[in-house]
Amino acid sequence: MIENIVWVDFETLERFMVDVFKGSGVKEDEAKICANVLITADKKGIDSHGINRLKSMYYDKIKQGILNPVTNLEIVKKSPTTAVIDGHNGMGHVIAKKSMQIAIDKAKKFGMGMVVVRNSNHYGIAGYYPLMAVDAGMIGMSGTNARPSIAPSFGVENMLGTNPLTFAMPSDEKFPFFLDCATSVAQRGKIEVYAKKNKDIPKGWVIDKKGEIRTDSEQILIDLVKGNAALVPLGGVGDETAGYKGYGYATVVEILSAALQQGRFMNLLTGLNEKGKKVPHHIGHFFIAINISAFTKLDKFKKITGDILRDLRASKKMPGYNKIYTAGEKEYLTYMERKNKGAPLNRQLQNEIKEMVKKLNLKQYESMF
Repeated sequence: MIENIVWVDFETLERFMVDVFKGSGVKEDEAKICANVLITADKKGIDSHGINRLKSMYYDKIKQGILNPVTNLEIVKKSPTTAVIDGHNGMGHVIAKKSMQIAIDKAKKFGMGMVVVRNSNHYGIAGYYPLMAVDAGMIGMSGTNARPSIAPSFGVENMLGTNPLTFAMPSDEKFPFFLDCATSVAQRGKIEVYAKKNKDIPKGWVIDKKGEIRTDSEQILIDLVKGNAALVPLGGVGDETAGYKGYGYATVVEILSAALQQGRFMNLLTGLNEKGKKVPHHIGHFFIAINISAFTKLDKFKKITGDILRDLRASKKMPGYNKIYTAGEKEYLTYMERKNKGAPLNRQLQNEIKEMVKKLNLKQYESMF
């Protein structure tokens, strides 16, 4: 089946997203932050969290009145190395970027900084924020909870969010060590990509209430919300392939995204009230910055990190394989491939963009396709 893909350059897409956010009531400087987080995902090939999410996750929710386009970030508690922030249901990207910057600033002075956030929203790719720390010569970490979608090991009820646990560390190579992944086998965004292509998802990603494997992507997206389907934790169903590890890490992220900041968690993050009406999600995040120079010289850290990555890639390969990757390498290679080409937009995404162009009267983008 021909997918009818078109490629649009990153500069045009980012400018378009800025205008969509502005047209939705987001201030220009903050619209630029939101758009930059999304286009960064597209540049790295994380298509599930780039422009694919613009309409459903942000534009629609602002229109529905469940996401505040005006971000009023409040520091409710602080110390020299820590801060607790209330996002007051503002734009998650803006809240997250400012929070990580606070953590970085604290780490510059005191060696380490940690900031936790409550009452926020989806903040795009979690890896964007640890990469800010890398740019400052630091190690970065971040995580966020989300609406329930993962079932605990031996369970079938979606209880935990996809809860990414994300790290970035500088190296002496062209790209840093960069690990950004959900604590489920796959996250909702990837299922959305399959649904937009009218394709079934691979077996082993989702189970139903009977514990049976599901692959019907479009219906799964509906059933995840209704509680009739659940994502499988990283490692797989049960404990034969160590699904308890993904379940455990998802729980770690849930605790760090809720308990330190006295935020909401698990079934309180469904985005629905007791009457089934859509309401704000009140998501929580955490951000950690570690100043490498407080431990050792930055160039020496980069060299050893690079040596570790190079040794891994140079190790003996499985029969039939001639390449071992390290975390962050595929994203770098994808950007090198896409930098002059842009991002791929399938037919459904093209239609979503056309709808936003029409409703926001953004006539300058009518000839995008």
